[in-house]
Amino acid sequence: MTTGSFEPTREKKSKKGKKAVLNEKSPLLPSKHGEEVGFDEFNGASFSGAVFNLSTTIVGAGIMALPATMKVLGLVFGILVIVFMAFLTEASIEFMIRFSRTAKSTSYAGLMENAFGKVGRMLIQICVLVNNIGVLVVYMIIIGDVLSGTTAEGIHHAGVLEGWFGAHWWNGRFFVLLITTVGIFAPLASLKRIDSLRYTSALSVALAVVFLVITIGITLFKLIDGSVLMPRLFPEVSGLSSALNLFTVVPVLVTAYICHYNVHSIDNELDDNTKITGVVRASLALCSSVYVMTSLFGFLLFGDATLDDVLANFSTDLGIPFGSLLNDAVRVSYAAHLMLVFPIVFYPLRLNLDGLLFPSARPLTSDNLRFASLSFGLIGVVFLGANFIPSIWDAFQFTGATAAVCIGFIFPAAITLRDRYGIATKKDKVLSVFMIVLAVFSNVVAIYSDAYALFKNGPSHRE
Repeated sequence: MTTGSFEPTREKKSKKGKKAVLNEKSPLLPSKHGEEVGFDEFNGASFSGAVFNLSTTIVGAGIMALPATMKVLGLVFGILVIVFMAFLTEASIEFMIRFSRTAKSTSYAGLMENAFGKVGRMLIQICVLVNNIGVLVVYMIIIGDVLSGTTAEGIHHAGVLEGWFGAHWWNGRFFVLLITTVGIFAPLASLKRIDSLRYTSALSVALAVVFLVITIGITLFKLIDGSVLMPRLFPEVSGLSSALNLFTVVPVLVTAYICHYNVHSIDNELDDNTKITGVVRASLALCSSVYVMTSLFGFLLFGDATLDDVLANFSTDLGIPFGSLLNDAVRVSYAAHLMLVFPIVFYPLRLNLDGLLFPSARPLTSDNLRFASLSFGLIGVVFLGANFIPSIWDAFQFTGATAAVCIGFIFPAAITLRDRYGIATKKDKVLSVFMIVLAVFSNVVAIYSDAYALFKNGPSHRE
């Protein structure tokens, strides 16, 4: 047993021989030491359901900013970096799973507490709060951009509702986001088990594929008729400033792959937790393929005109038959995808806030008042953030350069270097040092470059 104050999920066989879980406390957060926390009959999640939930955690808003990273890196370097980040993410999750098995930890917070004490537990909880609030704000910004429109680089991009019905008060950003929050986000965020979201996750992945297929079709059509220009293959580096600017994409790429905060929850609910490695690999393979294809065809289609949120590009005339209809199909399908991703990211956010504020309280799922208060409070914060933060690039830069890089790389690498049980190989430790150095260096440079650009050019705001 470990010395951290976490308690692994206890199991016993039901009369039918299926798994019954004896822990209503969040699988992401440690339950109170030595405490029986009730009985929750559950037969276990399937492999496909776990893949859909983890893939939905990964493929969120990050995909919309990836074509813009191609504008910075060029196609060749951009695609190579996307694939490299996938392998690095798999390695960091493998570290987490291996050390969790040895420590008998059923949560990321418990694993951090086991390695670094209560300070470690609080650090990961705070990072999940910062990261997930930032990500959910991005989701709402994109949904608002799609449905109500946005102004980028001095050009107004009409939203779907504005294009259909004209500009009215009821299809303005604030009102549309309010209706979406009350009618969709709040009900889905009220579910108490992550496996309950497997069907909405499957639908969300399907909608992301619909977006990709339409984008590929449009790009191929324009390639055939010769209206697509050859994109830049390599970055343009003309001096120190432009070289440093290359690192600004790192936080965006890190954010695009962050799913670590849901790995334990999905692992705990699997009918056979030896499947988790396969779940992670299948999810990363699926998501990396979607990322590469979206980046490639998105940048091919729009070139240097690619915006930070590529969905905004689909409000312009594509110069093809049924262009307006395809534009709307692309934007609506992805907005619907993000609506279904929202509860997957919201789930660990609420649990980590509860663990941070009420570490000794009874299980969150058994306290309806606390559950509802945290849920509505967090949704309110995200709603306000989406109405005041200028753009998704700003949010990605902030969360990616701070909390996301800690969750995805620095903390798993630190746990491996701490190596309380002597199970890390020399290769593991070298890779861990590389992760930390890469993460710290890249993000310090990214923050410096952003600060320099802000000081030189002044802030830009969405109108």
